[in-house]
Amino acid sequence: MNKQDLIDAVAASTGETKASTAAAIDAIFETVLRTVSHGDIVQLIGFGSFSTGARAERSGRNPSTGEAITILAAKTVKFTAGKAFKDAVNA
Repeated sequence: MNKQDLIDAVAASTGETKASTAAAIDAIFETVLRTVSHGDIVQLIGFGSFSTGARAERSGRNPSTGEAITILAAKTVKFTAGKAFKDAVNA
C-alpha cells in the first residue's frame, strides 16, 4: 500500500473527500516528523512508538578497496510496534 492507496482507503472508510483526507494524513505525517526530529517520542497506543536513537562512530571497510574508513556518528529513527499491532500481524 502506498500513500495514495492509504488516502483512498481512509476516505472510503470515513466518507470524507480524498482532498480533505489527504490534507489530514499530510498533517499527521508532518506532526510526527517534526515531533520526532526534536527528540520527542510519538506514542500511539496499540500501534507503536516513533523515536530517535544514536549510532556511535565506528570503523568500517570500503568494500571496493578494502581500505579502513571511519563511519561518522548519526541519529537514527526507531519504531517500536505496539501490542495490538503485533497481535494483528501474528493473528
